[in-house]
Amino acid sequence: MMSLPGGGLCRPLAPLLLALFLMALALPRVAEGAEPAEFSVPVNKSRLLRLDRPFAHVAVGNSEIADVLPMTDRSVHILGKAPGTTTLTLYDRGKQLIAVRELEVTPDIDGLKRKLHELMPLEPIEVRAVNDAVILSGTAGNAGQVANALSLAERYAPKKVTNLLKVAGSQQVMLAVKVAEVSRSVARELGIKPSFVGGDFSFNTLDAVDATLFAALRVSASGGWGTLSLLIDALEQKGVVKVLAEPNLIALSGDTANFLAGGEFPIPVAQGASGGNIAITVEFKKFGVGLAFTPTVLEGGLINLMVSPEVSQIDRTTAVTLSGFSIPGLSTRRATTTVELRDGQSFAIAGLLQSDFQDQVRQLPGIGNIPVLGALARSSEFLRRETELVIIVTPHLVRPVTAGGLAAPTDTFTPPSDIDLFLMGRVEGQGASATAGTGLAGRYGHVVQ
Repeated sequence: MMSLPGGGLCRPLAPLLLALFLMALALPRVAEGAEPAEFSVPVNKSRLLRLDRPFAHVAVGNSEIADVLPMTDRSVHILGKAPGTTTLTLYDRGKQLIAVRELEVTPDIDGLKRKLHELMPLEPIEVRAVNDAVILSGTAGNAGQVANALSLAERYAPKKVTNLLKVAGSQQVMLAVKVAEVSRSVARELGIKPSFVGGDFSFNTLDAVDATLFAALRVSASGGWGTLSLLIDALEQKGVVKVLAEPNLIALSGDTANFLAGGEFPIPVAQGASGGNIAITVEFKKFGVGLAFTPTVLEGGLINLMVSPEVSQIDRTTAVTLSGFSIPGLSTRRATTTVELRDGQSFAIAGLLQSDFQDQVRQLPGIGNIPVLGALARSSEFLRRETELVIIVTPHLVRPVTAGGLAAPTDTFTPPSDIDLFLMGRVEGQGASATAGTGLAGRYGHVVQ
């Protein structure tokens, strides 16, 4: 066996040198310019940071973000106080740097993930934390699930939730609305209006010529004492007004769609005076059948619907005259409601009844109060209006169709030939157009073939 020179001295030092070498390998080192390690703590929760090397002093960059409490010389208890990032620095007894950790306090992402999986196990929603904010991504089955996920995330990061969720499936809602109104009015008038002329004395209660009188009778008697005339007029009016509108609108879930079938009438508006003159501008006021609705598709095909229908028409009985301008009023019926129903179900806004009654008696004072004979000097009239409005709303989940799958009402129209127009008096041709009857996806419009 061969032996190295001085082997007797090396043998006792070999175990010591080996132990020092192994300890040097086990100690963590912070390389100059290296990125500090990251350590994440949920807000209002604590975690224990363990180190492989004993330390004597610990410092935190921002004590408002996290509290640190040394447990042993190799472990630190860290409590997250507020979302944010700071640094954790550790020193040995000789004030030498041991390690630097980047400490990040985030919302409770793990707790949010557990709650989302517990409440919506079938929704592949991903949760990430960026500084003090929460990012939701992935795909949700409908807008209702998106709203639920956002509401839950707000509990963990109030007003700091970024929504990157996508909605799968059909989220377009068509609202079929039928507005039906019937207005009835009855007016009656019966008047006896006397007049007398004798010598230098005259007495006249006759109204001016009224072209609206339907039936009028004038009786006169003359003598040496004078002339007595009686005008008897009678009028009865009955009227019925029907308003029917069936607007159809399509809107994405969560968006608002508006519709107006009617028009606009001008209203003069006085502006500020300039040089003693008042400028008049014109604004337009809308009237007719209007509709605004906001659909939200919930889980299982349930549709949350906020509907605001309105029916208005020009009412000249409430007109105002200013500076020579006659400004008509509006008679408006408006409703706003929120309901939940499924595809194809309907609900009705009914009971919108209005009943007006007016009467008027014109007579000569004293004489008109005499029984029977007082009717010769009295004019009576009354007016009654009754209005009933019903609004029926039906939502449908819809999808687009391929090109050519729909038809327009003009597809079935054929222009008349010279013979049809001049000899037969027809405004439409008798032959069917080349595209008639093709591509019609359901009944709609006033002309269906």
